[in-house]
Amino acid sequence: MNVDRRTALGALAGAVGAALASPLEVAGLEGSRTDSADAVGLLFDSTRCAGCRACVRACRDAAGLLQDDRTAGYELYDAPTDLNDRTRTIIKLAPHSERPAFVKQQCMHCLDPACVAACMLGALHKGFGGAVVWDPAFCVGCRYCQVACPFNAPKFEWASPTPKIVKCDLCASRISEGGRPACVEACPREAVVFGRREDLIAEGHHRIAANPGRYERRVYGEEEIGGTQVLMLAGVPFENLGLPRTGSHPTHDFQRTLQHTIYRGFVGPAALYAVLGIVMVRNRGRFGGDEGEEAEDSGSAPAGATPGDAL
Repeated sequence: MNVDRRTALGALAGAVGAALASPLEVAGLEGSRTDSADAVGLLFDSTRCAGCRACVRACRDAAGLLQDDRTAGYELYDAPTDLNDRTRTIIKLAPHSERPAFVKQQCMHCLDPACVAACMLGALHKGFGGAVVWDPAFCVGCRYCQVACPFNAPKFEWASPTPKIVKCDLCASRISEGGRPACVEACPREAVVFGRREDLIAEGHHRIAANPGRYERRVYGEEEIGGTQVLMLAGVPFENLGLPRTGSHPTHDFQRTLQHTIYRGFVGPAALYAVLGIVMVRNRGRFGGDEGEEAEDSGSAPAGATPGDAL
């Protein structure tokens, strides 16, 4: 089989080109974003939070996670210090605030999430109400979602032989049945409330207008990174709570199209393996022919030839 490099590269380009012909259809990206009007979410009011961590415990129980007793000196207590493989949400003291303030760290359930864009096979996707949920059937453990998330939310079970990605799923199974997230039900001061995203934004602006000296003059998550479904109010600058500064538009549209198109149905890898197979067959034939020619050259001289003829 005589296939040159140009032919092999042409085959690869043709396969990838076919996949790119209609990126959104091939990649199945139409379900990776949520319209704001259809989204539900949480509104966390830092000024109402007492730091009791009742939500942390309720979240762990609802998710069926083990108690996190690995903090040195707190082996008898459920005392996580950050999001980890046993903790989907955590209440933390603001790290850079001049006055005490708490922040609820968890998956922010972006309207257009970077983790979904980064997930090559759709293990992370938008579920009921726009919640970002994880499907173990499609996860290959690449952990691209961890790198992509600007809020450092997804965590990986490093110690498990069958590891999972651990992150808040907005209690999707509960809200799909008409319930509320566990953290909302557990909060004794209504520092976190559940509802339609548009209603939560309106409530946030109402609180700001009614108490102008109490709050920062914006609802965090209304515009950040294209909008999030977990929204926040605070009495100190949001940067002091450890929340990242982001623009108002997602920046991963190109990466989403490229990543999902190449890996959807393993089109890209299959094309690559096909080209490698062609190259192997080609090289095997070429080198096999060379060996035959060498064997023929090393044979005895033709009849009637003298040693001097070879010189």
